[in-house]
Order: sequence, then structure tokens, then C-alpha cells
Amino acid sequence: MGLYIFDYLEILKFVVHFLPMKYRKLTKEQFENLHEEFAKFLATQSIDAKEWKIIKADKPEVAEEEMDIFSDIVWEDVLTKVTFLEHFSTNIINLFHCKNEVIERIVVKVTQKNINLLEKEGYEWLFKNVTSDAVEILKGSKSYDKERNQELFDLIEKGGYISKGALYGYFKTLITAAD
Repeated sequence: MGLYIFDYLEILKFVVHFLPMKYRKLTKEQFENLHEEFAKFLATQSIDAKEWKIIKADKPEVAEEEMDIFSDIVWEDVLTKVTFLEHFSTNIINLFHCKNEVIERIVVKVTQKNINLLEKEGYEWLFKNVTSDAVEILKGSKSYDKERNQELFDLIEKGGYISKGALYGYFKTLITAAD
């Protein structure tokens, strides 16, 4: 017939070898925190602890590929579950509600020069003076420019972090009450 039957793992390894990672490799600390999950991941590929040690020693490139695949799987899972992100700078807080098709953003900007939102005093000042003329609150939304999880990953890599959305909810309530 002329058809070739390939082993699934061989195809997977071929694809991984030629495609770059979607996200980034987990840090050593992240791998340590996920060691049980990584062991289960390896087990799905029929790699036990003894064989993993051999692979790391004899085929470090294969070990790196396995770690890359696992990293992308973990990132994909985490990012798919993200609903809210926050990013703080000295005078601006960006709050994101990450929906499936659109991302909503609330920007809280402090125009008073001596206030630093990265310090406890500045953060406290914001909540005491949230209705002040020195506090600007803007909102907007947009469709994702690229794949949702990739955009969320980019925001995290730029210093954003996953939150439960309490701060977003607080400012959304203020905006809704003002409208």
C-alpha cells in the first residue's frame, strides 16, 4: 500500500524536536514543586525513575525535550484556568479579567508624584484617596491579538501575576457605581 505506520512517541519526539517550545521551560524550583506530576508524566511514556536517570546521563538532549514537553503542558493547563491577572508599577495598576474571547482591562493610575504603589504606604494611600482627582480609573476590553494563553503568558513574563480577581472586582464595582 505504501503507507507507513509510525510509533506515536516517535512522531511526538520528531515534532517536539523541530517545533520550538510554546512557552518556556519551568524553573528548577517549579520542577521541584511538581516532581510528582513530572514522575507521572514520565510514567505515561513508560519511563520510570531508573530509566530517567539513564536518559539524563546518556541522552541529555532527550531529557531536555521531555522537560520542555512537560513545561508546555503545565503552562497550558495553568493558563487555561487563569481568570484574572494583575500588574503593578510605581504609579499604575493594570487589572485584567481574562475571558475566553476577550480580555477586559482596568487601569488605575496615580498622578500624584510622591505615591509609589509598590510600597505599602502608597497602596494604602490609593484606597484612602480612590475618588481623588489624583487617581484615574480607565476601563476597556479587546479581543486577543494572538492565541489567548499565549497573550496571558506574555503578560506574566512581563511581570503580571495570577490573582483571584478581588482587586478587579473592587474597581469594577467603583466604575459601575460611577456610570
